Amino acid sequence: MRIYIHKEGYKLLAIGLITLVILNIVVNIIWANLGIVKWAFFICSFILYIFLLFFFRLPVRNFETDPGLIYAPADGKVVVIEETMENEYFKDMRLQVSIFMSPFNMHSNRYPVSGKVKYVCYHSGQNMVAWHPKSSELNERSTIVIETKEGTKVMVRQIAGAVARRIVTYAKENLDVLQGDELGFIKFGSRVDIFLPLGTEVEIPILQQVKANKSIIAKI
Repeated sequence: MRIYIHKEGYKLLAIGLITLVILNIVVNIIWANLGIVKWAFFICSFILYIFLLFFFRLPVRNFETDPGLIYAPADGKVVVIEETMENEYFKDMRLQVSIFMSPFNMHSNRYPVSGKVKYVCYHSGQNMVAWHPKSSELNERSTIVIETKEGTKVMVRQIAGAVARRIVTYAKENLDVLQGDELGFIKFGSRVDIFLPLGTEVEIPILQQVKANKSIIAKI
């Protein structure tokens, strides 16, 4: 499987590399006679940079689109499957499926269905832990609604967590999108909610680990 570095990581990785190189030079000058300190700092710097590369990885996952399926929009663990009142767009009861992404998950978000983007709205907010029940309504978040050719509307909500501080959303209203294409990116720990029509047949259990563009969340 081919793996690339996500464009959202280019700037941070460049700044991080320059900063760590400078710090290691400074450490080598100040503690020139303390080999243990120099090596310990170098090893910690190396591990930190490897983690940043790992976080911004972008694996290539090939799959065939299917209008009858809803794929996972993110990598992570399913932490919520429940009927809930959606108050922002639908203003009625919906089936909510929530995926929690740890800092070790791939953080590129994907369109779970093909169709036309009907609604995009960014909300500033708090930074509670992403698994908190109220994070979907109170945290920094971005809401996207896609309508399929058959008329089914699916909502995807990107939610910042206690560590995440930046949500990136590429979706634009009236844009025609393809299932599996990139919807956006959330930096560091976060969560993605999907809101589906009641009666949707969910294909995964609670606490299941899922992968974007690979795991089937539900059938329309």
